[in-house]
Amino acid sequence: MAADSETLRQQIRESIKTQKRPTVTVLSSLLAVQDSLGYLPDEAIEEVAAHSKATINEVWGVASFYTNFRFTPPAKHVVEVCWGPTCHLVGATGIIQGLLDEFKLSGEGDTPDGRVTLRYNTCLGACAQGPVMMVDHHLAGRVTPETARAKVKSLGDTNGHR
Repeated sequence: MAADSETLRQQIRESIKTQKRPTVTVLSSLLAVQDSLGYLPDEAIEEVAAHSKATINEVWGVASFYTNFRFTPPAKHVVEVCWGPTCHLVGATGIIQGLLDEFKLSGEGDTPDGRVTLRYNTCLGACAQGPVMMVDHHLAGRVTPETARAKVKSLGDTNGHR
């Protein structure tokens, strides 16, 4: 287990060191790690603190402030639905409800079988195509509840059955 932890720490340090931003901050470092790993393990908080010469509490304060950070590994597939103002006005609520029903969830989160993470996103940057959703980083526009369900059907069994 120590080797796995050290390998993880090396990945984290590499994510922090290879940022292309001119100014490296606690926030940019946390974003870089999450982009690389998909979440922020405890080791990320510690490594970002060491790199930025901040305390663990200061780094945790930044990480816990922003709702887009997650502290557990995501599921195998990630589905995001935009619920920003434009998408909300053109039907995002129906898409969200359809996906909640499909995944048997009461709100955003992970399906019990760990196959899918459902997230609400404040903006996916495609307002003109709203409502939009993203499945494993692939954007889909002008989505309806029916087309949203069809897109996630291809992810396999999402209802907790193996």
